[in-house]
Amino acid sequence: MQAQLETLGQLERRLDFAIPSADIETAVDARLKKVARNARIQGFRPGKAPMKLVAANYGMQVREEVLGEQVQSAFAKAVQAQALRVAGFPRFEGKPAEGDAFNFSATFEVYPEVVVGDLSGKEIERPVLAVTDAEVDKTIEILRKQRTRFDRVERAAEKGDRVIVDFKGTIDGVAFAGGSSENYAFQAGEGQMLPEFDSAVLGMKEGDSKTFDLSFPAEYQGKEVAGKTAQFEVSVKNVAGAQVPELDSEFAKLLGIADGDVAKLRAEIRKNVEREVKRRLTARAKEAVMQALLEVSPIEVPRALIGQEIGRLVENAKQEMQQRGFDPKDMPFPQELFEEQAKRRVSLGLILAEVVRANGLQAKPEQITAIVEEFAESYEHPEDVVKWYYASRDRLEGPEALALEDNVVEFVFAKAKTVEKQLAFDELMGQQA
Repeated sequence: MQAQLETLGQLERRLDFAIPSADIETAVDARLKKVARNARIQGFRPGKAPMKLVAANYGMQVREEVLGEQVQSAFAKAVQAQALRVAGFPRFEGKPAEGDAFNFSATFEVYPEVVVGDLSGKEIERPVLAVTDAEVDKTIEILRKQRTRFDRVERAAEKGDRVIVDFKGTIDGVAFAGGSSENYAFQAGEGQMLPEFDSAVLGMKEGDSKTFDLSFPAEYQGKEVAGKTAQFEVSVKNVAGAQVPELDSEFAKLLGIADGDVAKLRAEIRKNVEREVKRRLTARAKEAVMQALLEVSPIEVPRALIGQEIGRLVENAKQEMQQRGFDPKDMPFPQELFEEQAKRRVSLGLILAEVVRANGLQAKPEQITAIVEEFAESYEHPEDVVKWYYASRDRLEGPEALALEDNVVEFVFAKAKTVEKQLAFDELMGQQA
């Protein structure tokens, strides 16, 4: 079989090839004989119908099947002979027959040649943060505040109190969308409301009412009221003081320390904080490395692979919306929204594969085991989690991918100019100081 390859673009190719008619006819005859063994044709017992009737009833279907298989097989052989790496699925077209052969063309893309750029001159920041007692104390304070109890008080509202109010806002005497509510609860003075609203409520007691003006900022998210002044009527229905639990044995038991030992609680919290800090530092370092690889290794990405990745991203988005209780049928998912993300993911996949291949960075069994055991640490029975992962090869794909990425990260940091960047705990954890 002869095949002719034509370059249509940087990655696009067209392969013209022919299949001898005799090969098609031989395959069709052989397939019809198999069909004839069990063919059900009216007036004949199964498998006893004449071949002429079998061909009349099944010939067209058999020919289409054989032709499709022959085209795929011929294309695969031609691609192998030309040493081509096909990206995505080819588009086949039949061409006019010439002599004793069927002619076809296949249009497709090929994988790009990936050349990883020079990393030696690339400066990459590596975030660092050591967990100290201060970070443990801050985490404990957050956990205490999360378990705050509010008790009704007969006094004026103070900063941190939970207040329940009815309010109604108007602009030039006209009510506006979102400007009214009943039994609305918030913590006074904690920035949950606009400053003027907070200031008005602070100092009010249960049963008090007040009218005040409030100026909405020009950049306020509600465009219809942004930059305007509204008049609010507010009535306080309840004031409750915050009761933050003490750091004692009862609090320790509340957080799962059976004997109420506060020292054990601090040790457990430190362990959890260190685990989370490590996870976030790793994620930031990985992102910095991936960006560096993209910048030093520009490549042309096959459109076919981008399209496939967009399909996966759209499907993931739909599943996420379903989990949140929304019907994805009611929401548009325009593919162009996912294109840049898809292109980046495909580019990184190709670059990472080349970095791993060229430098022998495949994940080692002990690395995978360490990651699985780290995953299992946060569970009550870690040994059961480890067994679950190792019960199926498919379940180890995630830990294996993480180990591989870790290898790439360390490799790149070793090659590049690494600059350590000390991060604040609040910055890393996404908290306000």
